[in-house]
Amino acid sequence: MQLLPGPKVSATIQVLNWIFRPMSYLTECAKTYGDLFTLKLESNLPPILFVHSPEAIQQILSNDHKDLEAPGELNSIFEYLLGKNSVITLSGKEHQRQRQLIMPPFHGERMRSYAELIENITIKTINKQPKNQPFNIRNVSQEITLQIMMEAVFGIYEGEQAENLRHLLCEIIEQSSVPWRVAFLYFPKLKEVIGISELWKQQIKKQEKADQLIYQEIQQRRENFDPQRTDILTLLMSSRDENGEPMTDEELRDELMTLLFAGHETTATAISWAFYWIHKLPDVREKLLTELDSLGENPDSNTIFKLPYLTAVCNETLRIYPIAMLTFPRKVKTPISLCGYQLEAGTIIMGSIYLTHQREDIYPQPEKFNPERFLEKQFSPYEFLPFGGGARRCIGLAFAQMEMKLILAKVLKTWSMKLVNTDEIKPQRRGLVTGPNGPINLEIQNLRQPKSANLETATV
Repeated sequence: MQLLPGPKVSATIQVLNWIFRPMSYLTECAKTYGDLFTLKLESNLPPILFVHSPEAIQQILSNDHKDLEAPGELNSIFEYLLGKNSVITLSGKEHQRQRQLIMPPFHGERMRSYAELIENITIKTINKQPKNQPFNIRNVSQEITLQIMMEAVFGIYEGEQAENLRHLLCEIIEQSSVPWRVAFLYFPKLKEVIGISELWKQQIKKQEKADQLIYQEIQQRRENFDPQRTDILTLLMSSRDENGEPMTDEELRDELMTLLFAGHETTATAISWAFYWIHKLPDVREKLLTELDSLGENPDSNTIFKLPYLTAVCNETLRIYPIAMLTFPRKVKTPISLCGYQLEAGTIIMGSIYLTHQREDIYPQPEKFNPERFLEKQFSPYEFLPFGGGARRCIGLAFAQMEMKLILAKVLKTWSMKLVNTDEIKPQRRGLVTGPNGPINLEIQNLRQPKSANLETATV
């Protein structure tokens, strides 16, 4: 059998590189080994094969359920947060069933009904920020997206229960994002180390308290079920599988947590990066403002969603520093050939979204933020894949894109802001995803008036 290329250093060194400097490490490996290479990241599993050429990505994403399957042993690392019934942790027929139950709320008119909610939460949150004082846009974006999740997904608005759940979820998300939490996944015995074990226990206690509040909400909703409600929890409670069976309380809890973790921090991070680039590059900001001003005062959310330059800015934001570095893993079921190599059954493959988005042969000058590239060329789903692909493509991608565009449009049309940072902000690992390596600080200067209005700029 042909030996697959990859680093020859010990598995421990490879894991440490992967935990603490994943993007640099991936880039170094790609330069040394080319379009595919292996990393030894699990002591009890064979090396994982990383690929980043569009041809290889296409082969693995278009072969779901045929030559490849989702390896439960790898996706199970998400169980401590999401539970055993999450669409992320399940595989095979169970995964397909959950996916079919969750899909409907994220399409059509139901999606558009959330537009007003998104804009109102955005205005309310930005209005709380003081004028002419720096604020961390990532913290503000997280506050906006968490409130959107609470209202649109959980259907929880105000009150003590809502506040307690919001507070707990914030803490759980924050703690799950630090490097030592990721280290637990690769070095489970760390949980037994004095000091660290206490942190782990605290995390579990918070998770249990949050679960208690979520189950309490589910119970109350079952007892007083209102089919007229439009939140996603109500829609999930109404869903039935092909056998006419509804979701259990445990399934509902796990999917609510999945939607929260997959759609809250990831979207907030993407929005933060967009604000960074828009305010760092005057040309981008001016083009975007011109496009937004052309819509008049109260544009329809569907019109905003279809704006070409806004879409290009969002796409370039998701390309240059993708939030998810990798596709979900696939395991070879029957031997296949990939990039000239014969892969045995049991081989685990991951597509590197980050490396694919940084390929110079697809994106000339990949380190440069250039929205125009998305106006000049249509990229295939194997060249541009910020939401993954295949049978495990992100269910909430349309909701996330709508949320991102509506928040950016509302803020840019309403307020004039400037970027306070002078240093370059770069991506780093944040839990299982990526985020900025420092605060992105913006400052509100005043309220904006569209250029066409020819009015003196008002002050906040």
